[in-house]
Amino acid sequence: MSIFVTRDTRLVVQGITGRDGSFHAKQMMEYGTRVAAGVTPGKGGQRFEGKVPIYDTVADAVRETGANTSVIYVPARFAPDAIFEAADAGLKLIVCITEGVPVLDMTRVLPFVREKGARLIGPNCPGAISPGRAKVGIIPGSICKQGSVGVVSRSGTLTYEIIHHLTHADMGQSTCVGIGGDPLIGTNFIDCLAAFEEDSGTRAVVIIGEIGGTDEQDAATFVKEKMKKPVVGFIAGQTAPPGRRMGHAGAIISGSSGTAAEKMAAFEAAGISVMKRPADVVPLLKKRL
Repeated sequence: MSIFVTRDTRLVVQGITGRDGSFHAKQMMEYGTRVAAGVTPGKGGQRFEGKVPIYDTVADAVRETGANTSVIYVPARFAPDAIFEAADAGLKLIVCITEGVPVLDMTRVLPFVREKGARLIGPNCPGAISPGRAKVGIIPGSICKQGSVGVVSRSGTLTYEIIHHLTHADMGQSTCVGIGGDPLIGTNFIDCLAAFEEDSGTRAVVIIGEIGGTDEQDAATFVKEKMKKPVVGFIAGQTAPPGRRMGHAGAIISGSSGTAAEKMAAFEAAGISVMKRPADVVPLLKKRL
């Protein structure tokens, strides 16, 4: 089985005629994702790759094609409006790949998305892939393998490294979700952990965190109190100096709560097996399964 992204996913690509949107739309189509429509204002009536109809608005795309999911590849200054439009059109899953979206804009976006009953993944994230079923975003399908290990991560490229180790060891994945590293995001660790716990096709979960904030500590508490499935974790930024931002906007240590050491201790206290390096994921999982 899988979470969030399934064989029933019918995708609309916002920004499908742009550089990133067109490149990744082709990748998703080649992977087998059902790309139902594209949206680029002013280019309605055209077709992408001669197959996918393009509409001026998300509402038109949803009405004409029955799309249920959106992926957003538009510049940061347009991304908040793109999310508003997708939620207002009734889409239940919105994946925003765009990075650099202002935090102040997200304070307006998130309440609206929740009011509409939609789920937002991102912004500033690689999206999600359920191997063998559907790919929504930029996670390379070639490194994934269908299986029963769920992956949730704040990182991007580190996610790919973990997936590569799993696939190389013939440990396939149910769904891999990159939630993004911005201070305000639509879907957090706990949302994904809860979904994996309920998913009959997921036997174990890998959680990839990083320095900054307390999301990992909150996730550890959830694992300890609510999860029966084994969880293996990694914290990026173990050598980062306090007060320096490392990569993501949310990855900044302020006080002791954001350090790698504190997060790793929280994981261990919750029964999460902690990797010292990404390559440890396979032996740790084998001990738990």
